[in-house]
Amino acid sequence: MKRIGNLIVFAIAIVYFLLDAIFATIAIPLSRWIAAHWALARIHRWVLSLRPYPTLLLFVIPLIVLEPAKPVAAYLVGTGHAVLGLGILALRGFLPESPRWLMIHGREAEADKVVRQIEDRVKESTGSLPPIPPERFRFRPREHAGLGEVAAALFRAYPRRAVLGLALMGAQAFLYNAIFFTYALVLGRFFQVPPGEVGLYLLPFSITNAVGPMLLGPLFDTWGRKPMIAATYAISGLVLLAGGWMFAQGQLNAMTLTAVFSVVFFFASPAASAAYLTVGESFPLETRAMAIAIFYALGTAVGGVAGPLVFGHLIGAGGRDPLFHGYLFAAALMIGAALVELAIGIKSERRSLESVAAPLASAE
Repeated sequence: MKRIGNLIVFAIAIVYFLLDAIFATIAIPLSRWIAAHWALARIHRWVLSLRPYPTLLLFVIPLIVLEPAKPVAAYLVGTGHAVLGLGILALRGFLPESPRWLMIHGREAEADKVVRQIEDRVKESTGSLPPIPPERFRFRPREHAGLGEVAAALFRAYPRRAVLGLALMGAQAFLYNAIFFTYALVLGRFFQVPPGEVGLYLLPFSITNAVGPMLLGPLFDTWGRKPMIAATYAISGLVLLAGGWMFAQGQLNAMTLTAVFSVVFFFASPAASAAYLTVGESFPLETRAMAIAIFYALGTAVGGVAGPLVFGHLIGAGGRDPLFHGYLFAAALMIGAALVELAIGIKSERRSLESVAAPLASAE
């Protein structure tokens, strides 16, 4: 049953984001058809007459309706109630369970089998195994960690790391949500870009979001986590600061502002990915999933909710200077997170998870 549960969680994680992409593809032409329908013309005119801030509040409606439905749909698909769910479950069967997880839960024989399979594949591809690390750890098998233990590990045993995780997650959440949720309003208000062309300006963001981690990702292990996290946060903040100032001075058009933000996201994307990695590997093994969930929720509360609301209000003010102040604040958060990383960040590259944070099940 536990293995089936792991399969379900894995399937839900994939299908959840897949449903987002599918819904966006369907919703765009559907919304255009609805907007042009004669029965909804009055509502269409009313929405267009709203100021940016009330318009942002309308986002709550699809969130309330659709967000509760997506986990249910993901669960049904992930448990095999559709062909896609069966495909995902079949794919999950080729991925081995974590030997660490198996050992902590008292399944040593299965853990040893998985490790031997991995070692055999390494031998086949390289001809030999790398030297065995000198570290030795003892575990007391246990079923699960309670919420009290998780909270104590996160905020009592590692308070500095909790501050680091909140700084990194909050800064990137504010940056992403503030720009993504309001960029269409910026294009329309300051550059008169038609709504039907907004997607063309958002496409470069998606490209640099994907290319950034692919090109810069290896440096997080070779150069090091701490310098790379600090550098990507600081560079994205500085580029945003410079671009915001040029925007306030009227030196940018829609294309050049998009280019500036694309550079920002080229560095911010690996920075945000590293934030998730940091909160996942900075705490005891048993708390990794809960740590990511907690800091994601806190970061979203700080940046994901406040960002669009603040920027919507600034755009509604009508001038470039108030919006620049918003960009300045987002840049300050990113640069501040870089300084926090330099001050209390962890050098965890090429280290075992147990050496970064001792598991709760450790017998030593």
